[in-house]
Amino acid sequence: MAKSYNPNAVEASWYEWWEKSGFFVADPESKKPPFVIVVPPPNVTGALHIGHGLTGAVEDLIIRWRRMSGYNTLWVPGVDHAGIATQVVVEKSIMKERKQTRHDLGREKFVEEVYKWKDQYGGQICKQYRRLGASLDWSRECFTLDETRSKAVSEAFVRLHKEGLIYRDNRLGNWDCVLRTAISDIEVDYVDITRRTLRAVPGYDKPVEFGAITSFAYPLEGGEGEIVVATTRPETMLGDTAVAVHPEDPRYKHLHGKFVVHPFQNRRIPIICDDVLVDMAFGTGAVKITPAHDPNDFEVGKRHNLEFINIFTDDGLINSNGGKPFAGMKRFDARVTVVKDLEAKGLFRGVADNAMRLGICSRSNDVIEPMIKPQWYVNCKDMAKEACDVVRDGRLEIIPNQFEDTWFRWLENIRDWCISRQLWWGHRVPAWYVTVEDDARTEMGAYPDHWVVARDEVEAESLAKAKFAGKTFKLEQDPDVLDTWFSSGLFPFSVLGWPEATPDMKAFYPTSVLETGHDILFFWVARMVMLGLKLTGVSPFKQVFLHAMVRDAHGRKMSKSLGNVIDPLEVINGVTLEDLHKRLEQGNLDPREVEKAKAGQKADFPNGIAECGADALRFALVAYTAQAVNINLDILRVVGYRQWCNKLWNVIRFAMTNLGSDFVPSATIQPSSLPLSCQWILSVLNKSIDKTVKALEGYQFSDATTALHSWWLYELCDVFIEVIKPTMFGNDEAAKKATRDTLWLCLDTGLRLLHPFMPYLTEELWQRLPQQEGSQAKVSICVADYPAVNQEWTNDEAEADMESINAIAKATRTLRMAYELQPKLRPELYVVCRTERVAEIVKKGANEIATLSLSSSVKVLGEGEAAPLGCALGIVDENTTVNLLLRNVVDANVEISRLQKKRDDLIRQQDALQKKTSVAGYAEKVPEAVREENQLKSAKLVAELLTVEEATANFEKLLINSS
Repeated sequence: MAKSYNPNAVEASWYEWWEKSGFFVADPESKKPPFVIVVPPPNVTGALHIGHGLTGAVEDLIIRWRRMSGYNTLWVPGVDHAGIATQVVVEKSIMKERKQTRHDLGREKFVEEVYKWKDQYGGQICKQYRRLGASLDWSRECFTLDETRSKAVSEAFVRLHKEGLIYRDNRLGNWDCVLRTAISDIEVDYVDITRRTLRAVPGYDKPVEFGAITSFAYPLEGGEGEIVVATTRPETMLGDTAVAVHPEDPRYKHLHGKFVVHPFQNRRIPIICDDVLVDMAFGTGAVKITPAHDPNDFEVGKRHNLEFINIFTDDGLINSNGGKPFAGMKRFDARVTVVKDLEAKGLFRGVADNAMRLGICSRSNDVIEPMIKPQWYVNCKDMAKEACDVVRDGRLEIIPNQFEDTWFRWLENIRDWCISRQLWWGHRVPAWYVTVEDDARTEMGAYPDHWVVARDEVEAESLAKAKFAGKTFKLEQDPDVLDTWFSSGLFPFSVLGWPEATPDMKAFYPTSVLETGHDILFFWVARMVMLGLKLTGVSPFKQVFLHAMVRDAHGRKMSKSLGNVIDPLEVINGVTLEDLHKRLEQGNLDPREVEKAKAGQKADFPNGIAECGADALRFALVAYTAQAVNINLDILRVVGYRQWCNKLWNVIRFAMTNLGSDFVPSATIQPSSLPLSCQWILSVLNKSIDKTVKALEGYQFSDATTALHSWWLYELCDVFIEVIKPTMFGNDEAAKKATRDTLWLCLDTGLRLLHPFMPYLTEELWQRLPQQEGSQAKVSICVADYPAVNQEWTNDEAEADMESINAIAKATRTLRMAYELQPKLRPELYVVCRTERVAEIVKKGANEIATLSLSSSVKVLGEGEAAPLGCALGIVDENTTVNLLLRNVVDANVEISRLQKKRDDLIRQQDALQKKTSVAGYAEKVPEAVREENQLKSAKLVAELLTVEEATANFEKLLINSS
């Protein structure tokens, strides 16, 4: 073995061997119980980030543990076509490299470009997962736009449409002018603005003001005066078709039925004032009705048969309806111009602060524009109710359960889901518009009843022939694509071959657990449950485990513009600051954002990122899962686990050296016949197994890492390896054999226990261990049995004895540190034992104490027996004191002074406790448990004070004798 751990060398070849050996391939014919996870398919837009690393580490931990525990495990890999995200990133790339838009290329060629991108980055994602050690079944790899998944999407759409759950409607929706597509309600983030605020908006050089309400006057027809209206959107007045007045407003209610004159257009605008406006809660002032602004407006509009005018183009420009002077302007530039022109006409009446909620697209950061457009919708009401029911009745468990309230709150207030997107990349809506030869209007969608929904064009034509029998027609497929989350919502069963009754569907559906970040509880998880229940009759998984969001060490969200996005491979392999900068330069960031991001990288990683290896990264990420909402990832913690890997490496090096090349572990071991330290290490290993398995079963993964790290580092390495060295180097062959068997058993069991967390290092080290006598060797640790609790190993007495021995050794080492003793200096140790039980333990464990405390010998002193003159004193507890003989090593005067300070402190504590327990009514008012605790404190203080006084007298005698 190499002298030190090298993660690159250890992790170089194991994965290829695991994959070729077929260890990760699930068998639908297996008699083992199935355990199934589908990976949350990462977007094909680019490389995995550290959040994906957390997902991979946690899911692989679960799968490897279940595989070793006798399950027929299936972990299905896949990537998501990510409609909006992928189209945007490819559009940016084409513009950066060729100065072309997708419209310059045309739909067909643009889609070809996206597939090239998918092939490049889809392969990169798979490479990253392999490097991370993820034991995915690559024989079942899928892509959400491949043939099987596309067939499932069409089937789902057709079935839901036949049930009336998918329908087409012309209604107000969320429009993104940057992406030029509709988005669903949950893709809109809301920002609360309390006052006039400037905010950057994509596509604008200058910030735009929000949180303001502008008042202006409409002149009454015939010069009879004016009516003042107020709006947060001055630019929308270009499309005003009415002015609404509250029916109880005494200033204006007599104007009902009269008209105002539009200041920029040759139009008359009616004034409306009746009871239908009372519910609009506009207060007592006059308001304007603006097109595509408030759903309530349209109820009023329908009542009065108003014609609503759309003044915006799809990319947020003012169209010809807005009037010649404004046509072609960006919407927020038009806002400024409208106000200026109102001022010029003497119609501006002021601007004031106005609290508001601003809708922002979570993908583009654009300000949402409410627009009326025909879109496809899913009626979610009944499906949402059933999704609530399966959680309430226990068919689906959400972990941590704190997210249940969020689940119910969202689903119980769900709105219909807009699933059509005005994009080119994605699943085309499987709906065809039928234009009949005698139609008066020929534009697509002119007649709502001319749509047919089908699995393919052949079926669509057949449906059209039946619907328009004897007529000549032409078919045209809807150019829109479906929301990516629609296809992702089918993922748990489409990956298994649905809608076909495949062997995989029969063997592996429903899946076992869905593990993902809590941020997509609604985007993805809820939709999978709704669609799974509707289309398959059961919840697609039995449990949902939601992990925290990974943020940087400062608690900031990972963002390319901040430069804090981390590629897992950069932590695994290490990366220089220069190479971090290069990655930014090769991306699609704006040049100004690149410089900002570089500054962030320089601040956080001035020396780059050290090579940590996949195992250290995985273990660190899993250890962080105790944080349920946000994980503030500090790379230095990963570096710490990299150093721990080196410690594990050295433990095996020590073992291989001391076991010997001819060592064969005994087939069985009798714990009761083993030395104390061997009995102890097996007992605490047993507890570690119990804690780890229970933590894994309860999804308390951080607790499992704590149990493992604690046993390996603080019990095996720090104690057991040290106490067995005299035996391993001694001549007692029987003791040596028992100790070697125990050491081998610990390493074999401990490595198997650790394997799901650190697959590479454990495989490398486990393969080096000799095989047990007469055992049927497993070819790999990843298919070996996961450890289970062995009741024969449990030994509470040995644990209690070793706890006392460790406490004595620790107190002695503390003394050595205080006096800065060199390791070679090994003084005599005298242990004052005030009970027979403690004396018995010290005698039995004298060799262990001497080894752990670096003492030349250990002698027991009973109650009243004095330690030799010149001993430094350390208090273990009220029954045990250690005396380290330091004659001619320490200054007696200094030691007396130190002991005097200790005595004064103990007396102060005694006085405080005495005062506390002497108050009137103490016995009656203070709980019995607290009184008992105070009694123990008092007894301990008395014992410690006595010990200090004895030590002081000891050093005083030493001074007298030396004089």
